[in-house]
Amino acid sequence: MARETDRIIDNGLLSRFILFVLLTLAVPLTSAPVWSQLVPGSMDVHWNEGSPNCAKDPQPALQEHQYNTRTFILRESLCTTFEAPFMYLLIGSTKALLIDTGDIADPNVIPLADTVMRLLPGEEPRKLPLLVVHTHRHLDHRAGDAQFTHFPNAQVVGFDSDSVRRFYKFTDSPDGLAQVDLGDRMVDVIPTPGHNETEVSFYDRSTGLLFTGDFLMPARLLIDDTGSDVASAERVAAFVKDRPVSFLLGGHIEMNSAGALFPWESHYHPHEHVLQLTKDDVLALPAAIRSFNGFYTVHSKFTMENSIRILIAFAVLVLVVVAAVVWTLVRYIRRRRHDRKQRREIQD
Repeated sequence: MARETDRIIDNGLLSRFILFVLLTLAVPLTSAPVWSQLVPGSMDVHWNEGSPNCAKDPQPALQEHQYNTRTFILRESLCTTFEAPFMYLLIGSTKALLIDTGDIADPNVIPLADTVMRLLPGEEPRKLPLLVVHTHRHLDHRAGDAQFTHFPNAQVVGFDSDSVRRFYKFTDSPDGLAQVDLGDRMVDVIPTPGHNETEVSFYDRSTGLLFTGDFLMPARLLIDDTGSDVASAERVAAFVKDRPVSFLLGGHIEMNSAGALFPWESHYHPHEHVLQLTKDDVLALPAAIRSFNGFYTVHSKFTMENSIRILIAFAVLVLVVVAAVVWTLVRYIRRRRHDRKQRREIQD
């Protein structure tokens, strides 16, 4: 009887030990982030490349691409504005989010608001509520704000630094992180200053799309504050490290498929680079920005510049050249006068 009791006790201890081992092994598995299946979409689109002569070859003012049933990409025509910015509409179950409003204010030129309202579910006047936000405050990303003011279902968030911090509740900016809840669709908001102090990027958990405005795109990366830009690149790289990224979508395209930049203010982009970048591009960005010399640097596929410093350096160079020309001219005139004086003295 004692042996039987000991056997039962030993089996019980063994069972508890096995259970303990299984639970111990399960802890790291359950503590790792678990991501639900991403909602797929398509980037099978050819963006309008503009024209070498827009007057003779007019283009549609606004191009529309449906990534999936609840995600839309809009682009203003190169013939309408050389900026040709991209805007993004994300539709949730209780709210929709529009990221940026483009470079054109006049709805008769680009009917952005009417297009967005047409894409929203529901019938007037009971359209789905719309939240209008910006990647940053530069005019080519907010000029169309006024088009939404007469729509009762639209709320336009301010673009200045105080409005951005207040709306997203960035108490420890730029290290804060915010969320915008669209119902069954959560969007993370990441401060990414460097190009501009108001810059933010958006990560859509539903699709795995990362919207980066002018912070990262297939274009010139204009950097105003190198230190802030490096910190932002490291912040975003850390954010996406353990998260799925379907595509990275920026604010502009300014290079061709070979990586060469189009001329500034060009209305024609033949063989244009695709809009979408990858997670690897995000992870490579910190090292690229750390190599930036403060003026103009090409690092791998990234072209970085500080336009203000370049303009200042150019202005200083022009002043130096002008000063040198003036100094040379003054010396020449003085020498001519001196030579004439000497000749008169010799003649006298």
